[in-house]
Amino acid sequence: MKVDLNNGAPFASLTCGADRVLRGLRAHMSEIQSRALALDRSESFPHEDVALLGRLGALSLFAGEGASPEELLEALRLVGRANLSLGRIFEGHVNAARLIGLYGNDAQRRVLASRLHEGRVFGVWNTQPSPGVSIVEIADGAMLWGTKSYATGAGNIDFAVVTATAACGGRQMVIADASDAARADTSAWRTRGMKASLSGTYDLTGLPIDRETRLGRIGDYLNEPVFSAGAWRFTAVQLGGVERVLLLMRDHLASSHAGEDVLLRARFAEAVVAARSAYLWVREAAVRAESPTAGAEAIAVVLLTRGVVENAGHEVMEAAARCVGTRAFFTDNPLDLAARDLALYLRQPVPDKARDRAAKAFLAADCWTGDSLW
Repeated sequence: MKVDLNNGAPFASLTCGADRVLRGLRAHMSEIQSRALALDRSESFPHEDVALLGRLGALSLFAGEGASPEELLEALRLVGRANLSLGRIFEGHVNAARLIGLYGNDAQRRVLASRLHEGRVFGVWNTQPSPGVSIVEIADGAMLWGTKSYATGAGNIDFAVVTATAACGGRQMVIADASDAARADTSAWRTRGMKASLSGTYDLTGLPIDRETRLGRIGDYLNEPVFSAGAWRFTAVQLGGVERVLLLMRDHLASSHAGEDVLLRARFAEAVVAARSAYLWVREAAVRAESPTAGAEAIAVVLLTRGVVENAGHEVMEAAARCVGTRAFFTDNPLDLAARDLALYLRQPVPDKARDRAAKAFLAADCWTGDSLW
């Protein structure tokens, strides 16, 4: 999709500062939230909301190095709080643009800047059904062969950074066209939550690979600390989803006699602690991961942060269900959608392995000698 940046909407400037973009996001929060249920029911891509992010300057500013870690955290968190499906799309866009900025050649970075100025939307697709996506050599060059799954925005975004198996067996990143609706199939995306992300399959077969589309060297996608530490960004979006559930629970308690129940207030207090504790972990992860000197210690903190946010999400959702009761499960209640989306988005790859890897790092670090991990 191409976002129209010149329709006279406020905050349209691509050079506006992060504080102005964040003010715009806060001002339009309720507007985005008001559309979420209809998008969920119709299983429709949030074109209007993505366009709004473009007009506010979020798609361009946060795709580069124009914001601090704390500002990027706030943007991801706000968009996630507005609509988790939109947050997933936004996080993928930021991830893709930063991969191109980091591993792209000068020409690719210039093209990226031009496409961001045009309002183009990016994503990152790595998951794939067997046998996966591979690079096939042909007479006049090379092309992709295979399909990606869980491809967020398939057929609705413009470009995706995808991984493909090279002849040598390593992973090669490729900048692929992601906008061809005929290549997308969202029929199997039959989930309880995150419906508006339209994370279907996308057939990449036949798309050419050349100097313009081949991104970085073989193996760059898994380079550390970028690969593992970059996961802090999806925890920021998840955090926004946790806060959405918490705020809806707060609204219920504050506007009804339920708020007079000391036991329900105790549950609410515990949920506040869980959400705020998760925020502190995500903030620490953001600062460490975005540091120019980020290393193994940043990875360990981010890996633990994944579990902290997941646990906070489950605790807050359970507290909300107990405080609100049966009404929390009515399909016209925003809390039902917020919880369904969050429950699915919390399902990230190999959570137990991530925690164990972090535990090993903390065990190997000496907390009494000023080790930076501690």
